[in-house]
Amino acid sequence: MGKQVLMNGNEALAEGAIRGGCQAYFGYPITPQNELIEYMSEQMPQRGRVFIQAESEISSISMVHGAAATGTRAMTSSSSPGVSLMMEGISYLGGCGLPAVLVNVQRAGPGLGGIAPAQADYFQSVKGGWHGDYHMIVLAPNSVQEMHDFAHQAFALAEKYRILVMILADGQLGQMMEPLELRPEVGPAPDKDWALTGAKDRPRRIIRSYWAKNDDVEANNRRIQDRLQRIRQNEVRFEKLNLDDAQVMLVGFGSSARLCQGAIDELRQQGLRAGLFRPITLWPFPSDALAACASKVKNILVVELNAGQMIEDVRLAVGKQIPIHFLGRSGGNVMSVSDIAAEVRSLARGNQ
Repeated sequence: MGKQVLMNGNEALAEGAIRGGCQAYFGYPITPQNELIEYMSEQMPQRGRVFIQAESEISSISMVHGAAATGTRAMTSSSSPGVSLMMEGISYLGGCGLPAVLVNVQRAGPGLGGIAPAQADYFQSVKGGWHGDYHMIVLAPNSVQEMHDFAHQAFALAEKYRILVMILADGQLGQMMEPLELRPEVGPAPDKDWALTGAKDRPRRIIRSYWAKNDDVEANNRRIQDRLQRIRQNEVRFEKLNLDDAQVMLVGFGSSARLCQGAIDELRQQGLRAGLFRPITLWPFPSDALAACASKVKNILVVELNAGQMIEDVRLAVGKQIPIHFLGRSGGNVMSVSDIAAEVRSLARGNQ
């Protein structure tokens, strides 16, 4: 293991993005991701890169659009209501096939809600708060190291498919401090044969999401769907923990998955065989892998910091073969490890 440093999640993510080749950052402050924009405001100019605090989230995503169209590795970040303001711009990026990185450090809602952590933006992120047939790649870290690593990987992933990559974290992950290993600096972004760089010595290039003819709109949609299908085939990520002999399978993402891990340790010490399935890509969702694991357990408990959102994808993946239960908190409240362990014990008693 290389040299380790101590950072909070927001700063670790920002440093990961810089080391992953971020050339331009545009953002607007909102809690609980302000450490990220503060870090970028200091580090990006020092490293000869672009930092602009925009006048709004709408301006931020529009600046990302303009920079990405030139082949620049561009990024923005916000928190729940700020991301809502970006929805139109996200759809434009999708229609144009532009690679970029978006970070959502979630807070409680609806509306302004509160600044405490939540996971209630799952629907918005994976089902589409924007218009049109489009998806983003959505990565859900569950540690400071993964906040750093996913940001480090995100630009290459975005450029591979010409797509927007979202890192969906929450206020708990953004604020916690842990040691992490810094990833190496990535070189300049490769030249892109679609980027708008001036056409003095080459044929002109056009990037657009508006098409005057219906058939052209449909053709663009087919290109988008082909790209999404390749992502479904190649980029599904998940983690399994203690599932080989598990009777109860916990399913959680992000910070909820960390709580599940603690509960599993407690339950195993008491002789209860529990395991964890953690989706890392929330889109594409690891449905096939989850269904395969579900066939070996007696109960599934989905744990989320919301009123029940990912549970819908769990039900679609598993069907009616296994009972599916839910444990959630909302409004910025976070369940404890003991709360999860108690719920699993209750399920185990019901199977006796």
